[in-house]
Amino acid sequence: MTSPSTDDWLRPLGSTGLTVSAVCAGGALLAGMPEVFGYDVTRAEAVTVIRRVLDSPLRWIDTSNGYGDGESELRIGQAISEHGGLPDDFLVATKVDADGKDYSGARVRASVAESKQRLGLDQLPLVYLHDPEFHDFDGMRDAVDTLMMLRDEGEIGHVGLAGGNTKELSRYLDLGGFEVVLVHNRWSLVDHSAGTLIERAVSEGIAVVNAAIYGGGILANPSGGLAKYGYREAPTALLEAVAEMDKACSDHGIDLVTAALQHSVNDPRISATVIGFSKPARVDQLIASLETEIPADLRDRLAELMPDKQYWLEETP
Repeated sequence: MTSPSTDDWLRPLGSTGLTVSAVCAGGALLAGMPEVFGYDVTRAEAVTVIRRVLDSPLRWIDTSNGYGDGESELRIGQAISEHGGLPDDFLVATKVDADGKDYSGARVRASVAESKQRLGLDQLPLVYLHDPEFHDFDGMRDAVDTLMMLRDEGEIGHVGLAGGNTKELSRYLDLGGFEVVLVHNRWSLVDHSAGTLIERAVSEGIAVVNAAIYGGGILANPSGGLAKYGYREAPTALLEAVAEMDKACSDHGIDLVTAALQHSVNDPRISATVIGFSKPARVDQLIASLETEIPADLRDRLAELMPDKQYWLEETP
């Protein structure tokens, strides 16, 4: 199989000095978490996928200390070892996670050490503070300060912020020092609630990484009977919008997953889009989707079908 030149995929990651591909492989699915995603991925299957990614135009992978209690990192580490080492131009980004309710500075240091050991890497070029919105803001200052110190000490390369609630993420950006912000489920074909956060990040030179662009699967499999978006029950208006968008795409001979992917990848404010894979063939399907031309009239129609309400995920469930 001949892949497109990686030169067509590469972008600067904000002001970090890192160069990444427009699409980043997601490591959450690869942890094998059926309680979250509804199906399992074995270690052997995950390693096969990761090795395919290492040989693809995708030049980075996103994971976390907490995905599958470290299983995602372990599988990525195994794949890197079996591959004969990490390619020079490939980047592994991970996230620090709490241990239960412990999100102290000491826990942040331990999380980084655990990630290095599982991945088999001495250097972590990008480490995110993960899901801080689930913890008390004032009590997180030690964790934030420690992550910044680890960068100053050379233990990690760059510091990112990753989560969902855009209001809480904005509070953390107020603290300064973050170089990348990863937001999930808030910038997709049916939800633009991250718009203000994205604009702010771009204006401050902070790279934007967009994750969960399929809303947990509903935009990737619109006819599959899914009724959730962002891990919550979806409102009727959103479900109706997805159905209409699916029909509009079908009328143009294009699948909704392709439109949803390009909606994010072609946004010049977004440095990279995280896409999860559970099968090697999905990497090839992704490449085909990126090479598909979306007609202007279809893009306009999809914009018209965007639900009016944009902030329902930010509300207390």
